[in-house]
This record gives sequence, structure tokens and C-alpha cells, in this order.
Amino acid sequence: MPYYELYYHLVWATKNREPLLTAEVEPVIYQYIRYKAYDLEAIIHAMNGTEDHTHVVATIPPKLAVAKFVGQVKGVASTKYNQRFPDKPAFFWQAEYAAFSFDKKRLPYVVAYVERQKEHHAARTLIPILERTEGEAQRPFVRESATPYLPDYDQWWRQMMDEEVDSP
Repeated sequence: MPYYELYYHLVWATKNREPLLTAEVEPVIYQYIRYKAYDLEAIIHAMNGTEDHTHVVATIPPKLAVAKFVGQVKGVASTKYNQRFPDKPAFFWQAEYAAFSFDKKRLPYVVAYVERQKEHHAARTLIPILERTEGEAQRPFVRESATPYLPDYDQWWRQMMDEEVDSP
């Protein structure tokens, strides 16, 4: 088995942003997502959202494309829910999604952001880019400024070696 540290923040919405992820529906849908992620050998670090969208923090194995993972967990969750509850309103996702990669050092912060989704939406303390679920044709990606992650090589080396280092 290969060694990997791949971390993704994934976001997708219900079809037409309908408020389908109610307090009753959300745990069922999230359990289906967890089961399918496990079947795909992925790890769910956090999952939360609001009535019209979901955030998932996951480690996806390199043998599996992010698009395939998202498609599989969305498809299984909605299909199984609709089969189990045929008398309830049908549950569907929109086709689009957002995927952000990040490093292990940021994992606790991304997990905390996702775990506090309902709070963030209620207080309007959102990080706008992390709430997107679809892109614009004329702007296919976002570029960050070219500021260096670490000011010097030695500091980076110590961090990679897990030594205690002051933040820059």
C-alpha cells in the first residue's frame, strides 16, 4: 500500500439549493456518505453543513480520482435514501461541487471550520471561497498571492522533521 497524505475539503449542494438536509434527513444521508467513503478506502475527518449544502473533509487514496469519489458518495447517499424512504420527498444533489486540497498542518483548522458550519452560517462568519460549489467559466481557478509559505529553508526543514518551531 502506498504512503500518502492527501487532504481535501469538499463542498456540494442539494439540487436547486432546496433545504432537504433537515435535522431528520441529515444523519441518514451522512451515514450513507460515511459508509461509501469507507468502501472507497477514504477517511472522513469531518462532515457538516446546512439544509442546502454539505462540507466534507476527507483523505482520498491516490488510486481514486476526487471526481469519482464525490460522484460515488453523492450518488449512493441520494439513491439509498430515496429507496429507503419512498414516501418522503425525493433527495437529489446538484451536479457541481468544489474541491480544495490542503496540507496536514491545516487539517485541524479545516475540520474545525466544517464542524462549526451551522454556527458560521448563523453568525455569517463564513470563508466565502470555501462555500462555493460551482465555478465561473471565465475564472476557472483562484490564484493566491505569491507570498512564500516559509521564509527560510531551515525553518521548513525543522517543521518537516516535526521539531518545535516558532511560526513565521
